[in-house]
Amino acid sequence: MIDYIPIHLAVEDTLSESIVRVMLKQSGKPYSIGICFGKFGSGYLKNTINGFNNAAKGTPFLVLTDLDKIDCAPLLVKNWLQRTKHHNLIFRVAVREIESWLLAHRSAFAQFIGISEKMIPVNPDEIEDPKRFLVELARKSRKKGLRSAIMPQSDSTAKIGPDYNNKLREFIYRDWNVHCALRASQSLKRAFCEISHFIPVYVGKRQ
Repeated sequence: MIDYIPIHLAVEDTLSESIVRVMLKQSGKPYSIGICFGKFGSGYLKNTINGFNNAAKGTPFLVLTDLDKIDCAPLLVKNWLQRTKHHNLIFRVAVREIESWLLAHRSAFAQFIGISEKMIPVNPDEIEDPKRFLVELARKSRKKGLRSAIMPQSDSTAKIGPDYNNKLREFIYRDWNVHCALRASQSLKRAFCEISHFIPVYVGKRQ
């Protein structure tokens, strides 16, 4: 009998880390999260993915990156991995950015940001630039404090606001539900299915 499943994480940023942690918790599986690597963007993950793949022989890894402008997730995986993916490596790709998974829980996100749910596409995986789309939604928000947190300041060259990550992480931990969100996102559904059914070939503790 498995008491717990140890797993390390590797992500692009703090938003991705927050979503992965909530997904693992809501999966119902006995995951025990160890170290979270990354949070330096996709370049770091691409350069270290083969190391994670090798390390997964001892302890499972969950690596999450954004698809961005690449044509499809299988192509990204093929380009990044130099060897066959180990069973204990869960390597998932958000289409096209992690923000699309946030938007996929349409009713909760609409309420959080203060807009009509109709303004959020029924298939957020098809949004070309989810981050920019989310910022534009915030521009239409009825909540002044949220607008100033998520939208970039008028005199700034930044693409996001000064409290973008903290505000969205607040939403993830308080309101976001993967079971509701996966209905609108196939990439999220595939990722959560693998997490929910994952059985490692080795675990650190057995009974």
